[in-house]
Amino acid sequence: MTKRPAGGVGVPPTKQRALLSAIITLIVVLSVGIYVGVSAGDGSGGDSPAGGGSGGNSAAPASTGTWVGAWSAAPVGGEPGTGAAGMAGRSVRNVVHTSAAGTSARITLSNLYGRSPLTLTHASIALAAGHNSSAAAPGTMRRLTFGGATSVTVPAGQQVLSDAVRLQVPQGADVLVTTYAPAGSGPVTFHPYARQTSYLADGDRVENPSGAPYTQRTSVWRYLTALDVLSRDATGTVVAFGDSITDGSTSTQSANRRWPDAFSRRLSAAVAAGRKDVPRYSVVNEGISGNQILTSQAGRPAENQDGLTRFARDVLDRPNVKVVIVDLGVNDTLHDADSDAILAGLRALVRQAHAHGVKVVGATLMPFGGYPRYTAAREAVRQRVNAAIRSGTVYDAVVDFDKALRDPYAPRRYAPEYDSGDHLHPGDRGYREMADTIGLTDLKGAVPARL
Repeated sequence: MTKRPAGGVGVPPTKQRALLSAIITLIVVLSVGIYVGVSAGDGSGGDSPAGGGSGGNSAAPASTGTWVGAWSAAPVGGEPGTGAAGMAGRSVRNVVHTSAAGTSARITLSNLYGRSPLTLTHASIALAAGHNSSAAAPGTMRRLTFGGATSVTVPAGQQVLSDAVRLQVPQGADVLVTTYAPAGSGPVTFHPYARQTSYLADGDRVENPSGAPYTQRTSVWRYLTALDVLSRDATGTVVAFGDSITDGSTSTQSANRRWPDAFSRRLSAAVAAGRKDVPRYSVVNEGISGNQILTSQAGRPAENQDGLTRFARDVLDRPNVKVVIVDLGVNDTLHDADSDAILAGLRALVRQAHAHGVKVVGATLMPFGGYPRYTAAREAVRQRVNAAIRSGTVYDAVVDFDKALRDPYAPRRYAPEYDSGDHLHPGDRGYREMADTIGLTDLKGAVPARL
């Protein structure tokens, strides 16, 4: 009887070693392939195909990184006066400011309030040549594509995500996103209180790097609702969700002094200083002036959609969202909602967030004494809401904006140095104080199983 070699079933030692070597090689190759495939994704199942473009430098790279929000603005309504023609025959050059750096970029365009399909035949992205400039920095102009095509049609009530395009986007940069629609399609979906100057030009000037054709200035954002970047620095997104105070409606025009802007700079500075107890997150702004938790305005679809309705779109659909900072309830109070209804709405927002693993930091409602709609009854509602928030039964963590900005000698009002003058909104200094009040370490940690 012939004895078989140890460790094998009738296989000679030389062939056995060769077979083992081949198996190990195959495992290594497969492992590398799996690693590259996972690393190139955004972790949310929302990857876009690589985009083509002009200059031979716009295909998205197969690089590692995380997709995060670098800028956003909620769609608010249909722009008055655009119901028929829309922006036909005009190039719309939106100027937006980034909260995160990245090696690639992609955008979201919305036709939520359009009554007919919106056809855009040309779109581009570039870094601005300077602050408030409509000109592109040399060598940064990129053509955007959608499923590989330069033209896209967005159905009424829908939005579209562009392909990724290779572009080195710095943190704190102004970015130009330009679109061209040759035919009428309205109303134009817009964000009215941009607090940022953007530009318009006649004709298709989408890839014109010069600012010369962009002779008309505008104070609104049109079609564009998000700019994402593939970042090697940021690992997640923080969404600021609120009303006009979050929208920054009384901040200095084109100066990026809203509280989410100031908070983004503070968070980035802490990371740059080497603090290990704060996360590397971008910050995006989903504030809408006049927004309420419970009530939308008229229209189909409703304009200025209530917080409960828009939360999934404006918060949960942001890439790799980790934390939402909620500052809503003042407008509900001013429209005579009772405290129980407001608190029920806030807790419903928290449940939506927790169902998606998102942590919620919530703000107390700030004072409005001296505002024309102030009454003792509404003040009592504000106080009851704030007491519940401070008790820890609403949010995962609390930021006490009320305590930070109220006048210690007249606590129903803003401290004079923080008041914009209308007794409802902070000024630039007040927004900065809000940003400084948020606990950076509150951004860390897992979502609790139950409040």
